[in-house]
Amino acid sequence: MARSAPCLAFLLLAGCGAQSSKPPPPRVMFAGLPVSGSVTDARRAGFTDCVTPDWGSLRCRRHGVMIDGTGPYEAAVDLTGNDGSGGFDQVTVWHDQDQYAVYKITDVLEKQGWRSCNTGSGDRGDQIIYTHTGIPVRISMDLSYWGKRRLRVIPAWNKKERQC
Repeated sequence: MARSAPCLAFLLLAGCGAQSSKPPPPRVMFAGLPVSGSVTDARRAGFTDCVTPDWGSLRCRRHGVMIDGTGPYEAAVDLTGNDGSGGFDQVTVWHDQDQYAVYKITDVLEKQGWRSCNTGSGDRGDQIIYTHTGIPVRISMDLSYWGKRRLRVIPAWNKKERQC
């Protein structure tokens, strides 16, 4: 019995390390959705259906999301740290039954003058990315997919995601 106490202490310490040591990124909003920010920003915007998919992250979903008159969609933010304390740096939007439903969003973007480009070579690639001068986000939609087609709204400062 005495041997199990150190193991238990190790497991408890390992769980403590899953909190984020970095502060959340600055809050950015687009179409009523938080694109980046803190766990508080996410919860205030209705992202309250949360699960811990692993020790180092927290995924919070919001149901029934409308974007520029289209939807309803599902949306999620992936927060750093099992308590979400490291915040999030993009929001993901999809439709549970219709893989083409997010095209309605891109149709609206095109009517509003957003420009698009594809990642990869020429007109082929796995993402179509929309940008608009003066708007602090870019929108990236899956072109090739294995399941639900997703659309991600990414703050312009987030350079770790693909761009073209």
